[in-house]
Amino acid sequence: MIEAVVFDLDGLLIDSEQVWDAVRERYVTERGGRYDAEVQRALMGMSSIEWSRYLHEAAGVPDEPRAINDEVVRRMLDAYRERLPLVDGAVDAVERIAARWPLALASSSNRPLIDAALESAGLARFFRATVSSEEVPRGKPAPDVYLEAARRLGVEPTRCAAIEDSHAGIRAAKAAGVRVIAIPNPAYPPDPESLAQADVTIRSLDELTPGLVDPSD
Repeated sequence: MIEAVVFDLDGLLIDSEQVWDAVRERYVTERGGRYDAEVQRALMGMSSIEWSRYLHEAAGVPDEPRAINDEVVRRMLDAYRERLPLVDGAVDAVERIAARWPLALASSSNRPLIDAALESAGLARFFRATVSSEEVPRGKPAPDVYLEAARRLGVEPTRCAAIEDSHAGIRAAKAAGVRVIAIPNPAYPPDPESLAQADVTIRSLDELTPGLVDPSD
């Protein structure tokens, strides 16, 4: 029996993976680092502490991780102010599920970006708890962000359902013991092995219903 639902953010509610990719690629290139498909995929799901360190140590960006993080977040906030890439059906889906269960958000985004995105989209009021992976020891695919979301809601992880789009997110939620509904992002689809771990796979947020989240509901 499901008692709470935890949403991902990037690639699910906001189509921001392309924005992250463009911002980080431009920044890394400007600073003389390497940005290719290997780097891009490695970054998905990492916390800000992890990806800023990775860009410094593995991608050759000379700036210190804190400076890398601050500049990338500044550029992301500028991009969101210009246009928030809200996914079609996101508001309706969140409102539909919030009418039945308490909601949390478990995101790899930095806290300022989570807050800015939810406020701009008019979604903040639906979430009782929001967790950034920078607030836990490890980013996705480690289970930390989902375990913390469940803790803040006061619900056992095994009584939660997660709505995810990425390989790292699906693996993180399953590692936490959470039921997973996968909505693969067409531009950055999860690998087949990760997708196979999902309990249910659907094509879009329009298909997300209470009966799908909890068949016993």
